[in-house]
Amino acid sequence: MASSIWSRRGCRTRTWGELSPWAAGAVSRLMTEFGWALTIPSPPPILAPMGEYNQIAGRGLERIAALSDGLFAVAMTLIVLEIHVPSAEGIHTEAQVLAALVALYPRAITYLMSFLTLGIFWVGQQTQLNHLARGDRNLAWLHLAFLAIVAMMPFSTEFLANFIGFRTALVVYWLNILLLGAALLASWRYARHAGLTNEDVTPALSRAVYARIVKAQTLYGIGAALCLISTTWSIAFIVLVQLNYVFAPKVPGLVRITG
Repeated sequence: MASSIWSRRGCRTRTWGELSPWAAGAVSRLMTEFGWALTIPSPPPILAPMGEYNQIAGRGLERIAALSDGLFAVAMTLIVLEIHVPSAEGIHTEAQVLAALVALYPRAITYLMSFLTLGIFWVGQQTQLNHLARGDRNLAWLHLAFLAIVAMMPFSTEFLANFIGFRTALVVYWLNILLLGAALLASWRYARHAGLTNEDVTPALSRAVYARIVKAQTLYGIGAALCLISTTWSIAFIVLVQLNYVFAPKVPGLVRITG
């Protein structure tokens, strides 16, 4: 028997580890003399260290969620720090104060856009994480790539604020949004194909996630294309799209378009 050290007619007596070295030697000689069978359990198979590590790495979804919360909070804080209080030098009247405030409108608009962008994508990532049963290292790195793109948002925000009338700045900002959507789409697609989602995630629900990302990115692309006419039109359209996803008005035709 594999679980015993010696046996005769299938009857177990003692395990080998329960005997002293002297007793073990004496028992071994007796077993040989009387023709008893000696059975030593075989050691368990040892997995390759790298393969075993890859199987256990990145499984904690709560760590991804915690890191995401922290990074989103930092990004949301950095974008507001670019709105500086006007200098008091040379300002002596109420009209001059109002003029200084109006001069901040590019940074105020881009702050609103970026805060809404970050909020929408934070909700999107949390929705995905809430529908996952477990994670793995590949999914962890996909979400880290997503967070790396989130960390670029303060740069694209300031770039657009400094050059708000230029198409190049608007395109750079749109590319940041496009990469965020692509990263979320890739993470959800991988999770589905790897069987990491919860059992209650139906094909219809999965298609709804795909549709929301694709339709939103299509609308953002239309907004970016409007910069060929005017960057003001482009920014206004993108803000309207974002407000729609924030307030989610229950308008049948609008829901069909935006997902």
